[in-house]
Amino acid sequence: MATFLLLHGAFCRGWVWRATTDRLLEEGHHVEALDLPTSGSNPARLAGLADDVAAVTRALEEAGAGTVLVGHSGAGMVLAELADHPAVRHSVYVAGLRPQGGQSIADMLGGETPDWMVVRPDEGVVQVSDNADLVRRTLCADVKEERFLRDVYPGYVMTSLRSFADPCSTPAAGHPTTYVICEQDHAVPPEAQEAMAATADHVERLPSSHSPLLSMPERVAHVLDTAATAS
Repeated sequence: MATFLLLHGAFCRGWVWRATTDRLLEEGHHVEALDLPTSGSNPARLAGLADDVAAVTRALEEAGAGTVLVGHSGAGMVLAELADHPAVRHSVYVAGLRPQGGQSIADMLGGETPDWMVVRPDEGVVQVSDNADLVRRTLCADVKEERFLRDVYPGYVMTSLRSFADPCSTPAAGHPTTYVICEQDHAVPPEAQEAMAATADHVERLPSSHSPLLSMPERVAHVLDTAATAS
């Protein structure tokens, strides 16, 4: 039995982990899916990377030593900041951004905004495009369109522009890491994931889009259970 903290990426909240959480709970694990302060529905209340790190640090203090920290997509920035946290026994990046020291999300995007994102500089936020089909094809191509339009797309929220600019300090890892490569990803190219996974202790691969936690949660739960056992 393990304790998991699950972190969502940009434009999401903890709900994206719901199905994976259910499967981990069925296996007897302790699980918490956090809502990070860089994403939400109120632009005035959105924060930066340091605030995400602070929120996760508080959760780790409550969870205690031996926690498995899991980050999807942009939440990899938080995992990288907490690479030496003593309460973390294993970090798992699920198609996660794994920066080098001093890199920001904007740096990792090459300084360009992908066509499925929209920047609203006056409000200091980034959000997904109003072209739902483009967003589905990029993030969730293996989620059926009807379900995506009903259950997923309405749940996307804004993310602070500041969080895209904040650099990551990336301390040296003090615990093992697993990188989960999503082989059909159209948001973070698989070749980029291969490069970020090169220094991970363990590498897993899923035949999924960018969001396997939505399309194949049972497979994700199995990978997380394996990571907990390995550590």
